[in-house]
Amino acid sequence: MRWAVTLGAVGSALFLGHMAMAQTISGSLRPELRPDRHKLSRAIPAPILALTDASVLRPQLRPGAAAEQSPPPVDPSQADAGFQRWLPGMRARAVAQGISGSTFDRAVRGVRYDPEVIRRDLHQSEFTKTIWEYLDSAASDTRVENGKAALQKNRRTLEAIEARFGVEKEVVVAIWGMESNYGANRGKNDIIQSLATLAYDGRRGKFFEGQLIAALKILQSGDTDPRGMTGSWAGAMGHTQFIPTSYLEYAVDFTGDGKRDIWSDDPTDALASTAAYLARFGWVRGQPWGVEVTLPPNFDFALASRKVTRTPANWARLGVVGVNGKSVPDYGSASILVPAGSQGVAFMVFKNFSVIERYNAADAYVIGVGHLSDRIKGDPPFAASWPRKDRALTFAERKEVQQLLTARGFNPQGVDGRIGPKTLDAVRKFQRAQGLAPDGYASFRLLERLR
Repeated sequence: MRWAVTLGAVGSALFLGHMAMAQTISGSLRPELRPDRHKLSRAIPAPILALTDASVLRPQLRPGAAAEQSPPPVDPSQADAGFQRWLPGMRARAVAQGISGSTFDRAVRGVRYDPEVIRRDLHQSEFTKTIWEYLDSAASDTRVENGKAALQKNRRTLEAIEARFGVEKEVVVAIWGMESNYGANRGKNDIIQSLATLAYDGRRGKFFEGQLIAALKILQSGDTDPRGMTGSWAGAMGHTQFIPTSYLEYAVDFTGDGKRDIWSDDPTDALASTAAYLARFGWVRGQPWGVEVTLPPNFDFALASRKVTRTPANWARLGVVGVNGKSVPDYGSASILVPAGSQGVAFMVFKNFSVIERYNAADAYVIGVGHLSDRIKGDPPFAASWPRKDRALTFAERKEVQQLLTARGFNPQGVDGRIGPKTLDAVRKFQRAQGLAPDGYASFRLLERLR
């Protein structure tokens, strides 16, 4: 869910309704944005996704996850003593928000300052991946086969969840696969210790203190015990990686045992909570997230925008059809998405695309979930190919693109390495001036031409 959350990649745990940046756990495929870059546009085209191995774009209603301006982190050699002195003040603030003293004391018993959490937060080594490299992993043959097996093993439960919430079982399973590799990589960090360490550290203290209070409320409700509350270093929990605030708002008790248990080996409550979350944000049963389409040779790429919506029939009049050559069925208003520009796969995306975005705002993540769910249903891989000779731009190269666009009179309104709507518009204007397809794709080939 969108804390703008993790895959170990771009820009999700279930920062489902209120997330900011969390760390990805091993095996998770959640694209995420680094904390200081969570405002990147969802329309970012491919080399696009700057994927990190540390935080995540978890679903959330975005409480403002940007890194806070605050003092530098505490020296780990002195940190635990300071951390222990900080705890009584934190206890007072928790009690003022309805947490009993006994709940707090039980939760923090034995908790220490965790320098590894801070190390991971500070050293989120950035690397870049193209969208096709990301999708190669997200919908690999192994992940597809494991997804089919997970669906079959839990079919009765998933069918009951689908019946209640109206979210297709394959979509729920795909998110499960992306978030924790079907439960194999749920994270083993002590959530209270991790959140308390991050709240004490101070750089994003307000956000993580809020998550800590939410985690204490979960404990106070009796859904789990302090040491059973485990997950990723940044607070994402369970099979589908909810953060505490999202858990409080969206998790459900589907088994009827009186607890919303997303931590145990039984994934029932976690899967139902994911479906409940998607349903809450308007999932349309029977509507695809998107479908692969073929664009006509003269397609106006200015129309490839999430702001431009038409019915499939209207798109067909412009020559946009399914890969079978026929008009796409009328699933509702749709937009055209070309995440790798004119040389890559094109999609017609519907409302459900936006609903999955609530889980993680990165286009690559949404396409990954959607395509994985389709493959689990038995659909084939994409028919079109990706421009695999391209490589992703580094952060410095993205800034260089913006600098060169500015120097040539195509002002992207800033040089920050973020390929957002204004930069895309500047790229399109430059491409038109050069007689190129104005697809807004900021590729290495475009950078070379700018140079």
